[in-house]
Amino acid sequence: MTLTPRQAAVRSLAAKATTGERVSIPEESITETYGAFVFNEAAQRKFLPGNVYKKLRRTINQGETLDPSIADSVANAMKNWAVSHGATHYSHWFQPMTGSTAEKQDSFITPTGTGTAILEFSGKELTQGEPDASSLPSGGIRVTFEARGYTAWDPLSPAFLRHSPNGVTLTIPTAFCSWTGDALDTKTPLLRSNAALDVQARRVLDLISEPGEAPVERVYTNVGAEQEFFLIDRELFYLRPDLMACGRTLFGAAPPKGQEQDDHYFATTPGRVMAFMQDLERRLWQLGIPIKTRHNEVAPAQYEMAPIFESVTVACDHNMLMMDLLHEVARVHGLKCLLHEKPYRGLNGSGKHNNYSVGTDQGHNLLDPGTNPHDNLRFMIFLTALIAAVDKHQDLLRSTVASAGNDHRLGAHEAPPAIISIFMGSDLQGVIEALISGSDQAKLEGGKLHLGVSSLPYLPRDTTDRNRTSPFAFTGNKFEFRAPGSSQSLAYPNYVLNTILAESLEIMAEQIEALPGAERKSGGVQNIIRKTLTQHQRILFPGDNYADAWTAEAEKRGLLNLRDTPSALGVLNTPKNVALFAKYDVLSEREWLSRTAIVSESYMEKLRVEARVAVDMAATLFLPAGLRAQHKTADSLSAARGACKGLNLEVQINHLTKIANLISALQESIDLLRERIANPPAEDDPVAASKLLAAGLIPAMAQLRGVVDSLETLVADDLWPVPKYRELITVH
Repeated sequence: MTLTPRQAAVRSLAAKATTGERVSIPEESITETYGAFVFNEAAQRKFLPGNVYKKLRRTINQGETLDPSIADSVANAMKNWAVSHGATHYSHWFQPMTGSTAEKQDSFITPTGTGTAILEFSGKELTQGEPDASSLPSGGIRVTFEARGYTAWDPLSPAFLRHSPNGVTLTIPTAFCSWTGDALDTKTPLLRSNAALDVQARRVLDLISEPGEAPVERVYTNVGAEQEFFLIDRELFYLRPDLMACGRTLFGAAPPKGQEQDDHYFATTPGRVMAFMQDLERRLWQLGIPIKTRHNEVAPAQYEMAPIFESVTVACDHNMLMMDLLHEVARVHGLKCLLHEKPYRGLNGSGKHNNYSVGTDQGHNLLDPGTNPHDNLRFMIFLTALIAAVDKHQDLLRSTVASAGNDHRLGAHEAPPAIISIFMGSDLQGVIEALISGSDQAKLEGGKLHLGVSSLPYLPRDTTDRNRTSPFAFTGNKFEFRAPGSSQSLAYPNYVLNTILAESLEIMAEQIEALPGAERKSGGVQNIIRKTLTQHQRILFPGDNYADAWTAEAEKRGLLNLRDTPSALGVLNTPKNVALFAKYDVLSEREWLSRTAIVSESYMEKLRVEARVAVDMAATLFLPAGLRAQHKTADSLSAARGACKGLNLEVQINHLTKIANLISALQESIDLLRERIANPPAEDDPVAASKLLAAGLIPAMAQLRGVVDSLETLVADDLWPVPKYRELITVH
């Protein structure tokens, strides 16, 4: 029997499951491997003169402006370190508004004019690059005839080496701006927001510090990003045009077995996938990315890896690098990594849980409640400020996770809904309620659990449970923002969090400064905390965020329910939001408005691509498959009638009728979607245009999918042209 491409690819999976992929583990220990390809503190100490090393470390640790006089020395040392590892080129690596990374590579080589060449790398080449700024998204800030842009070295994020089969490149994390100085990336506003938060946080800490207490010199945010993803066999991936072009399946009937039995979560990782994870993990360690956790996620073929917390700018850089490596390493193992938020309908989607905390240069976590949170003034002020910030700026926080992919994910399968709320856990919720009411405070006492078996130890019980339906949940000493999608950059959510927290802290600082000196020590600050919590307690919700009752209750409370991306984008350009980012020098009005335009255009382009792919697949794959099935069924019916008169052929007739009706419905659905693609709504405002486009394309695509998925359940397996869900979600 001649195999179709789909059948051949599926059969090859068995052989791959048997052989798997093998990774040669180097002899070096993990500690020797970790950070081997990072220009970290150890490498800086080795390659830099002592005085230059100290100045550079002050820039990194205290955020001081880099001394221009040491730039050449740092560049030369960085080049010598990189060349010692085989590097021939360097690259300014940045994060434009595409949602991914970009770079321009240059060689170290410089001709001498005598027929020879030397390797050079100057301070100017280190600190500033010049890529084209017109061909990357700018939201109208730059156009083709205004092409100049600049990359600027970010010394807070360490340079690293990228290895490819035929060479090594020194990779330098940078910010990206236009010739006019406008930020064209995600890193610049993140760095600015960190500075704004640092100023306001230290202001508050100075106001409540005890006499003789050492002043805090720096406050910064820490982030740990849990990265979820799917894996699919590479052969099957290339047989699905929708996965190739859109990252998700636009069609596909539900498989006989999906995740109903809950047997994939934390299950034994298949050998082939484990080989991939071990290979990836070691490469991440070499780049100084502190991966700690790996496991099977809830959906079949879904997995997760998560790092230890790092400062927010480094954490965001590392997550972007990790996404690059997920694709690179998967390719080596004959797999394809899917980072789309919802590759398969009916299964869990993939998020990127943003674990957010605030720390000081003295090593204190300002969101650690201790056992007596009501007496922990630092904790209560920062907790209260963050609660107030999230309540006041629900619209902004919701907008940070708005995308075409995340619209399919939010609201089910452990992804939070579009309504922003905060979960504190029963114990801390009780502390807050007691503070608001003025009643006695209680300690946070988690206690211990015993499982009734003498050989098992007593387990310390956490003071709070987990709420997998909450968008913004307190989890012991941090907040877990569960709404970000798996494919997005975390810079946007974090620079919004930093900025709204800075504003909230400034408001509280002004209120504290207005208190007479005696009142600061006799309950005045506690009264400010109580008043602020009372004003913003509506954002606190301890229950099931999926329940219809919560949707109704949230509406009564005045909480926003921005169900989709166009709705979320529609509230961005309010005077409140524009003024907020301008006030703290995070984004100017021009920069902020450009971002709204970029996100809106990106959303529309993804919808257009999906619609075009859907039409193409339906017309060239599924309609012909239906016609072949109809032809075979009709031939079979005719043959049966000719072979024996009087047979009961009702089943065959009904089957043929169903296929024929679906073919007619399929052609009608194709024509409808084609018409809507060809006649897009006329609207100059990008946000309004996104609403109109979505209203036209999304229902037509859903109608088309419904017909195709029904047809899939009737067409013979050997006639169906693309891999089915039951095959796509199986990776051994």
